[in-house]
Amino acid sequence: MPRKAKAAGKTKLKTHKATSKRFRLTGSGKVMRTKGGKSHLRRRTSKRTKANLSEMQPVVARKIIKRIKRLAPNMK
Repeated sequence: MPRKAKAAGKTKLKTHKATSKRFRLTGSGKVMRTKGGKSHLRRRTSKRTKANLSEMQPVVARKIIKRIKRLAPNMK
């Protein structure tokens, strides 16, 4: 039995999963990123440095923001 022919239309937008895990979108529309260097070799670092790593930073470069929004169109 032959398969049904698909209707020629737009393809689905797929979210780039690595991008959606690394970045967050705030209520006002800013793109926020997490800091790296949190996985291992943290024994020597001070408590203040480790606490600063937990903060999220805004992404300021316009081209990078544009790329992030293209990679994750449905990001919340």
